[in-house]
Amino acid sequence: MHRHPTVKWAQRTDRVYITIDLPDAQDVKLKLEPEGKFFFSAISGPDKIPYEVDIDLYDKVDVNESKASVGLRNIHYLVKKAENKWWSRLLKQAGKPPVFLKVDWDKWIDEDEEGKDNKPPADMDFGDLDFSVSANVTS
Repeated sequence: MHRHPTVKWAQRTDRVYITIDLPDAQDVKLKLEPEGKFFFSAISGPDKIPYEVDIDLYDKVDVNESKASVGLRNIHYLVKKAENKWWSRLLKQAGKPPVFLKVDWDKWIDEDEEGKDNKPPADMDFGDLDFSVSANVTS
């Protein structure tokens, strides 16, 4: 049985920020498909407990322009939207989101506030990271 790590998200018109809170994650696997399928799995802790997230994002994404970074405490994913438009929610399925999914209020900007400060959130600026040395990231 897999557990679900806490998943936080925020968005801009052209991208979605996804942060998976899982300290000391090992054997990290990330998969993102163009139609918006997002899959994550890893093990964590001395008991090597398996964690997994398998969700369908609201709309299509650009896999080639999306980036991931695996850190000691969490995994960051910058997902490039296929179309530059604001999503009404993160998941394709309407209704109450799963309990492990939360809004990342530290990164959140309302749609009408976007553009006033176009810098990415401090821990989501992937400009100088080399993703070729990250975990097993597949697309």
